[in-house]
Amino acid sequence: MKKIILFLLISALSIGSHAATKPRHNKPKTRIFVLAENGGGHALFDDAARLWLNKLAEEKGFIIDYASDTKKINKQFLKQYQLFIQLDYPPYPWEKEAQEAFEDYIVNGKGGWIGFHHPTLLGVFDNYPMWQWYSDFMGKIEFKRHIPGGTFAMLNLEDRKHPVLKGLPASFTTRDEWYIYNKSPRPNVHVLASIDESTYNPGKDVKMGDHPVIWSNEQVKAKNIYIAMGHFPELLEDKNFTTLFRNSILWTLKH
Repeated sequence: MKKIILFLLISALSIGSHAATKPRHNKPKTRIFVLAENGGGHALFDDAARLWLNKLAEEKGFIIDYASDTKKINKQFLKQYQLFIQLDYPPYPWEKEAQEAFEDYIVNGKGGWIGFHHPTLLGVFDNYPMWQWYSDFMGKIEFKRHIPGGTFAMLNLEDRKHPVLKGLPASFTTRDEWYIYNKSPRPNVHVLASIDESTYNPGKDVKMGDHPVIWSNEQVKAKNIYIAMGHFPELLEDKNFTTLFRNSILWTLKH
């Protein structure tokens, strides 16, 4: 009997020792930084997008941090994030240190980037000079005007094999306050989708001819997607838009 008890004690100690020394491989959680406007004309979209993002974060186990200005952005700060989402935040006013950190993050591929709508508001606004590097990043364009109140338009997908467009129809209709630029960014970016301006509903005379609305700049190391939509909160109820949003997040995070 004593021998049996001694054997059981030795076995238990052996198991306990093995469990204690077994290495743990807990994968660190993915961290996403979201820069969003606080108020203004895009507040409703931003609020709806936050709710949608928080649900996705819960589903995927992501950690999302939000900010409404660029004051704390520097190289050290961005090291903790695998993805930078610019949720309707313009390319001004940014602190100089934040600009330098963002350029480094994108050029050297230290994380992914997704921008919605406002990042192409490029030009001289509120006495801030145009950020030339950012204009180059967005295809060497400058903002000229927009369509107040928005209009519906048909989007045509141009690279249906791209992972960001997975599950989307070849064309679909959506509404936004479409931006008009001094020229098409096409020569400097990889266009994924453009709008057919003849399908404006209601019709508008504000046209570019060649009008890309979803693209990626492949001249930098960071995986990046620009999406021209981002004005109306109803977009977050549109399956095509949320599919695009979800695909963009998963693609930019994949290495």
